[in-house]
This record gives sequence, C-alpha cells and structure tokens, in this order.
Amino acid sequence: MIFRNTFIYKSIAVCLFTAMLFSCEGNLKEVKEMEKDFLEPQSKVYDLNLFYTDSGSVRANLRSPEMLDYSNRKFPFREFPQGIELDFFEQDSSKNTVYSDYAIQYLETGLIDLRKNVKIVTSDSTILRGPQLYWDQQQEWLFTDYSYSLQLPNGARNEGEGFDSDQKFNTFNSRSNTGIQYIQD
Repeated sequence: MIFRNTFIYKSIAVCLFTAMLFSCEGNLKEVKEMEKDFLEPQSKVYDLNLFYTDSGSVRANLRSPEMLDYSNRKFPFREFPQGIELDFFEQDSSKNTVYSDYAIQYLETGLIDLRKNVKIVTSDSTILRGPQLYWDQQQEWLFTDYSYSLQLPNGARNEGEGFDSDQKFNTFNSRSNTGIQYIQD
C-alpha cells in the first residue's frame, strides 16, 4: 500500500511538472514576441523630406530614402540605413550640404554618426570627404579618427588621419596630415 501511494504521488508530481513546462513554453513564446517588438523600430518613414524652420526661414532640409525611429529604447536613436542628404542654410541663404550612405542620430546626446562615403560641401566650396565622421550638434563640432581629405576653394588640399573642427572649419585641428597649402605674401 505504501508503494502504491508513493507511485501515485510521484505520478501526480510528474504530471504537474510536465504541465508547468508546457505552460512556460507558451509564456516563453510570448516573451520572445514582446522582445521582437521592442527590437523593431517604433516607426519607419520612407522618402523623408523634412524641413526645419526658425522664425519663418528654412534653416535645414533633411532628405533620406528611409528613417527608422528607435525612440522606444533606453538610449533612443534614429537610423538612416540608406543614407542622408542634409542642407543647412545660413542667414545670407548660402547652403552647406552633408552627404553620407549611412547615419545614426542619437537623440539624448545630439551626436550624429555619419558613415560610408561622407562628404561635406560648404557654401564657399570647401569639400571634406571621409569614411566616418561624428557631428556634435550641441557643440557645433565635427571630429573623426579616420582618414580624411579636405579641398579648399583656393585649390589647397589636405589629407590626414583624424581631426576635430568647428562646423564652419574656422578652427581645424588635424592629428597628422600632408598636403599643399597656398600662402599669400
């Protein structure tokens, strides 16, 4: 009789354990689905053409084939997997343009990571090229540790590894460079 009661208790325990395993599997699937939703962007925008205005004047125009908005993350960001083209307009209506094949905008820090075929063309025809460039919007500062090439309007050229500069290129600090400079007497 004791053997039979022990057998019944063990059978009941095995049944309960099996039922718990199957119920956990269902919950595990639900958790994975919720995680999948969290890993997906909050929104997707196609053929973006965004204008930023201040006091009735257009200050910037951002164009991109696709923007993925991950504002639902702990560290929110926007990703531009197919690149950007961004025009900035000065008070005198002159235009500076930024191009890159890929970009990420970190919303909390104001930092933009531009990657792959980065090119900046300023209103005075200065052209900066490189594989990656960071732009700190709040500090109005550009920097990179990668190679770059800079062509100035007077024909001067500069190539090097790593630089940091204000966004108007008035202060330009290169870590190492070579180039051709024209100096007026």
